[in-house]
Amino acid sequence: MASIFTKIIEGEIPCYKIAENDKFLAFLDINPLARGHALVIPKVEVDYIFEIDDALLGEMMIFAKQIALQIEKAVPCKRMGIAVIGLEVPHAHIHLVPLNQVEDINFSRPKLSFTPEEMAETLEAIVK
Repeated sequence: MASIFTKIIEGEIPCYKIAENDKFLAFLDINPLARGHALVIPKVEVDYIFEIDDALLGEMMIFAKQIALQIEKAVPCKRMGIAVIGLEVPHAHIHLVPLNQVEDINFSRPKLSFTPEEMAETLEAIVK
C-alpha cells in the first residue's frame, strides 16, 4: 500500500511544495513544530532512511541542505534543526525545523496549527 507521502508525490494529496526534482520532494509539514517546519522525502518509497542507497542518501542530504538554507532566509531562527525519526509514516523522511531553542525540536510538544493562508504565506516567503 502506498504511503501518504507517495500519494503526495503522485499528486493525489495536495501539499505546500517548497521544491522538487526527479528524486526528492520538500514540502511544509501540516502539523509543524515551528513556522517553516518542512519535510524532505525521496520519491522512491523506502520505509527506513538507513535502507536508502548510500549515493541517494548523500544526494538527499544535499537537497535537504538547500531547503534548510532557503527556510533560514525566510523564517527568523538561530539555526535549522534536523531530525529523522521514522516512526510516523512508513516512508523515509527528514524533518527540517527552524530553531531558537532546543525545545523547538521536541516532538512530544503540541503541534502548531496555521490557517491555509498562513501556510501559503510561509511557503511564498521560502520559495521566493
